[in-house]
Amino acid sequence: MFAYLLRRIGYALPIMAGVALVCFALVHLAPGDPLVSILPPDASADLAAQMRTLYGFDRSYPEQFAVWVWRALQGDLGTSIASGRPVTTEVLTAVGHTLRLAVLATFIGFVLGSLFGFVGGYFQRAWPDRLASTLAVLGVSVPHYWLGMVMVIIFSAILGWLPATGGGPGDKDWAWDWNHLQYMLLPAITMSVIPMGIIARTVRALVAEILAQEFIVGLRAKGLTHLGIFAHVVKNAAPTALAVMGLQLGYLLGGSILIETVFAWPGTGFLLNSAIFQRDLPLLQGTILVLAMFFVVLNLLVDVLQTLLDPRIARA
Repeated sequence: MFAYLLRRIGYALPIMAGVALVCFALVHLAPGDPLVSILPPDASADLAAQMRTLYGFDRSYPEQFAVWVWRALQGDLGTSIASGRPVTTEVLTAVGHTLRLAVLATFIGFVLGSLFGFVGGYFQRAWPDRLASTLAVLGVSVPHYWLGMVMVIIFSAILGWLPATGGGPGDKDWAWDWNHLQYMLLPAITMSVIPMGIIARTVRALVAEILAQEFIVGLRAKGLTHLGIFAHVVKNAAPTALAVMGLQLGYLLGGSILIETVFAWPGTGFLLNSAIFQRDLPLLQGTILVLAMFFVVLNLLVDVLQTLLDPRIARA
């Protein structure tokens, strides 16, 4: 197990290096001057040159990349051009909000998706299977930003049950109480729709495949109860379902820009949107790098958990 863990970490290190390189290259290849947002229209050439030197934009791209990686390894992602605050502070604050939202959305999606998947797998070609499959297809087909706006109209504008936007009461730090959780419900439910559909379809196919295998027929022939057979099905389906859940959590961490913009949720998606429109290169680079590293580390953790659930993976 320890050797397998070291091997997986060895695979992850070059991926992290490649992610950092791609992140730096894509941001710098984008058109536009990053200093436009802070320099006045009548700025002199000397002032522009001083600002470029201050932010390191006067150096060559390889030198900028080396300095950026070295500082990032020390926890310094630079200074935001637009706000003047440390990028690390802004990104970590936003990551905390996004992580809470993504974990809640993944939990909702995993519970509902697993429920629909097991129902569909156990009642194949019956009306529960058709209902669960229809909900799963709708989950992956409906645009989530459109669904978010519909939910705001229904539950906020018409019914007035939940707040429409924001990350919580502005005068308080985050806490797991109703005053803060009510701001999470609409964006979390909206974000959970796609993972729910994907997990439901995956679990349904797994359960149908497992129930058709010979060892299930043998267990039934020995008189094992339905609950015992269900336990065997869950054990065999868990590694794949866990991998899908981990991937969906990673996607939600990095792909929630539209949802967080619709609900004005102060997470990494909202931060990325602001950085793109303000052409804030340090903030954009830092946010993308942190999200990408989260995704790589999350995949590593999922691999390890899969191995603990199914030792055959490590032997393979």
